[in-house]
Amino acid sequence: MAKELLKRSQVAQEDTWAVEELYGSAELFLEDAGRLEQMVEELKDFTEDYLTEKGEHLLEYFKKLEEAEVLLEKGLCWSERNKDVDTADDNFQALSGKMMGIYHKYGTVTAPIDTWIVSMEEEKIQQFYQETPELCNYRVTIEDLRRLKDHTLSPELEELLAASGEMGSAVEKSYGLLTNADFENPSVKDADGELVKVSTGRFIPLLESQDVRVRRDTFQSYYARYEQYKNTFASLYEGKAKGNYFYAKARKYDSSMEAAVDANNVPKEVYYNLIEAVHENIHYMHDYMALRKKLMGVEELHMYDIYAPIVAPETEHVSFEQAQEEILEALQVLGEDYVSVLRQGFENRWIDKYENENKRGGAYSAGCYGVHPYVLMNYQNNMDSEFTLAHEMGHALHSWYSAKYNNVFDSNYKIFVAEVASTCNEALLMNHLLNHTTDKKKKAYLINYFLEQFRTTLYRQTMFAEFELLTHEMVEKGKALTAEALKKLYYDLNVQYYGNDMTVDEEIAIEWARIPHFYYNFYVYQYATSFAASMALSKKILEEGQPAVERYLKFLSGGCSKSPIDLLKDAGVDMTTKEPIREALKTFGELIGEMEELFCQI
Repeated sequence: MAKELLKRSQVAQEDTWAVEELYGSAELFLEDAGRLEQMVEELKDFTEDYLTEKGEHLLEYFKKLEEAEVLLEKGLCWSERNKDVDTADDNFQALSGKMMGIYHKYGTVTAPIDTWIVSMEEEKIQQFYQETPELCNYRVTIEDLRRLKDHTLSPELEELLAASGEMGSAVEKSYGLLTNADFENPSVKDADGELVKVSTGRFIPLLESQDVRVRRDTFQSYYARYEQYKNTFASLYEGKAKGNYFYAKARKYDSSMEAAVDANNVPKEVYYNLIEAVHENIHYMHDYMALRKKLMGVEELHMYDIYAPIVAPETEHVSFEQAQEEILEALQVLGEDYVSVLRQGFENRWIDKYENENKRGGAYSAGCYGVHPYVLMNYQNNMDSEFTLAHEMGHALHSWYSAKYNNVFDSNYKIFVAEVASTCNEALLMNHLLNHTTDKKKKAYLINYFLEQFRTTLYRQTMFAEFELLTHEMVEKGKALTAEALKKLYYDLNVQYYGNDMTVDEEIAIEWARIPHFYYNFYVYQYATSFAASMALSKKILEEGQPAVERYLKFLSGGCSKSPIDLLKDAGVDMTTKEPIREALKTFGELIGEMEELFCQI
């Protein structure tokens, strides 16, 4: 018998997140959903003449919008959190669908109003700020809308584009249902000869096995299920890419990538700089693969070997409780206020801890204005999960600080900086663990883990970003994204990034179908840029102490009160240059040398 996962109803309450703090029942949720629908209808009463007549009327609109936004965020959080822990529950699927319907209707109603605000004369909007000082509370939101004036359409077209949003999200929804609910997970024998289902949450831990047979069987069986549906995945991905290009063209952008990054107020050069800087330093990745091959003592290094630790620790088991304590200790450098909020999150059920049947894979943090963030984990009692927990709690505290110091609009920090706090937490945890061991074997294991963070975040996510860029360019040139075309492109990128010491197995060609982030519209590059930024910030925190901590906490509290580039500059990092990426990769190269030297002493 394969090891079975618990059903959701069997999970202990202390291991679940406290969604009852949002709504105690579906009936209470539906009451607020009804109120929200009424609020959305009332927003229709605002006309262009009324809204642009005087500052008081614009203020009236934003106050009503703020009330609706808070309720919308709460309703979405409750419905999505419940859906994600049991994706096969039809009731929560329906409630989530209802809430998403309201969300898209909200967007449809506000879209033409946004165009009226955008089209106002600069002199008039400045007069409104002077006559109605309270309107300045929403100035960041107003100015961010007006920044996109050249890409804002007529009210009728904006309403049409907004109305299409629900239809456009069907591709991503279909992908999620296919991979989380409909697929039958394969089973493999673990190192003890016991049959284990290869779920999304167990895939990487199984690839970390010291038994090459377990790694190979896991790799081949798991990707075989994606290969079986390769044409369906290709069709879904092509649909998403074509949708991105449709919206980009509609908004008068030259490319899908440019539209995506400009939405976050990030120059497109940042995207190109990342790929160029990584290409210029690809030799470090090739050096690491050569070292891995040497230290593992294999004639051929396969794609299924690269997650296995080069140095196995004496004990790989890291309980959730141990992880909590080590994270709290590691982040003491950020001050008592930060640590007290972190402890509150651990103690007050912000986190849904473990995998259960039909639970969404992976991990994430979701902020909820006026309540607290919610963190989804599929904790696997290992160091990788410990770092994932530190990562997600970094997101959570970023959301908490942003919500504390900003209104609901300004609390939603841009996605470009979303991964900075999370990866900074990881860097500080790594520093703590390295400084609190004298065991050379454990130190080598930790350095190997750190090297893997560079490989999987800076290099691999950049490879993902390049794949996303190239596939969208294919769509923009009228080329079809067939399964075979996608597989060949992805395979060739792996060959380029991993170098001559890697045997690039044919199964890896279908890996793109496993990556849900390809449906997030040019999201993945931000993992790499954020990692580089967080390396710089964590170094400043450890070297400078309190001044750097104060700048960092100000960054966490900034929300979207400034552009993401400016927020990072204030914290001490300029991401418009290649320098942070180069410096991070230089550190990677130094760690490779340290690893080789340390290995000789074990």
